[in-house]
Amino acid sequence: MHGLEFTPETARRHAPLVQRAEAVISALGSSEPVWVADHAEPPASPPRRNAIALDRSDAPAIRREGASRFTLAYRDACGDAALGALIACIATAQNDRGQGDKGTMPIAADPESLSVLALAERLAASEIPVLINGPTGTGKEVLSRFIHARSPRKAGPFIAVNCAAMPEAMLEALLFGHVKGAFTGATQSSEGFFRAADGGTLLLDEIAEMPLPLQAKLLRALQESEVVPIGATTPIKVDVRVIAAANRDLPTEVAEGRFRPDLYYRLNVFPLGLRSLRERPEDIAALAFAMLLRHAPAGQPIPWISDAALAMLRLHPWPGNVRELENVMRRALLLSGGREIEPAHVQFDGIARLVEANAPVAPVMFAQPTEAEEPQRLANVVQLSEARAIMDALDACGGNRVAAARQLGISERTLRYRLAAFREAGIPVSNTRGANAAHVLGRMQGTRVAGSRS
Repeated sequence: MHGLEFTPETARRHAPLVQRAEAVISALGSSEPVWVADHAEPPASPPRRNAIALDRSDAPAIRREGASRFTLAYRDACGDAALGALIACIATAQNDRGQGDKGTMPIAADPESLSVLALAERLAASEIPVLINGPTGTGKEVLSRFIHARSPRKAGPFIAVNCAAMPEAMLEALLFGHVKGAFTGATQSSEGFFRAADGGTLLLDEIAEMPLPLQAKLLRALQESEVVPIGATTPIKVDVRVIAAANRDLPTEVAEGRFRPDLYYRLNVFPLGLRSLRERPEDIAALAFAMLLRHAPAGQPIPWISDAALAMLRLHPWPGNVRELENVMRRALLLSGGREIEPAHVQFDGIARLVEANAPVAPVMFAQPTEAEEPQRLANVVQLSEARAIMDALDACGGNRVAAARQLGISERTLRYRLAAFREAGIPVSNTRGANAAHVLGRMQGTRVAGSRS
């Protein structure tokens, strides 16, 4: 497994950033080594395709030097921003190589995400069926591509099929194919997705949406490794590894009669679970920088994300998971105008709907904001509500984090990261009862607190 390559001098000048990144990239795996060097070191000979030059600077920035070469200037080697930016640059360099496997290196830094990827890499070497569970937008297709790219089938096709996006009447023909004249409009034969994926991997996304009658035919195709196109009488052998993905709880679907139990047990040989983004906060910085690298216009500067903006991102509950994060970073890219992304540039999904619908939020009283402060206050209403809930729970539990996490319905680890994000933003967090929540919220808002909870 390849990872980072660097000289002892680079490791000395940029410790602990290089060591931290090496541990993450070794867990992720990469198909080519990535050369990381101090910006003052002479170029490697021969020149490396994937190379990142590092520079300690008070003006952090990312600059593209080519298709897979970057210069990364950072301020704090121990900060989340530097590590996230470096991982994003490495992953972007790997995924933009133009060798037909674009996007197969996932972006992750959270220990739980890395453990899932390590397990997925072991599974990739086998032919064991895999069922991936997780909320929408958590990266199930990315994980499926990762398994395919690390498997002996990597030279074969990877076909992703969203079972929920296809008309029920057409899904069978699209999966198994049909012969010419099999039904009205069938003016020519079609091989279907199973045969298109022959020798490779077929991802059946949103498998819970598949109609029951078609589930029986899918089960037979999996058991016999053959398909019968519509209108044909002779089965055709296929060599396909099937990965299924679902965002609903399949055991519940089975219990309620919406999913066949025999198909469930056929698919569920080795289940993998992806947590929601709010449960893996250490992934957020790397993913946010990767979104900027993906969407920044060619030839324009790639903005840095300030520590305060990263703290806001880590505090957000992310109901839309990685897809929502991509939306937020595209907005920030536009609003920042190429400058460093600050909290005022971070606009979350659902803010306009919450304001328009006059949805109830925790009552927080502030001094009357100025006209310039008003847009930022509205943009942060979700963070203020979440912070109020966290601090109130801690107050109610006398500062006991285990009890507070249980009351909030989150893990103690997630609560710990939320509190760390407060501190990173310069907000003091104590266990003082009563005034603590109001004080923290006032510091988050940047305005004088006019009232507090009694």
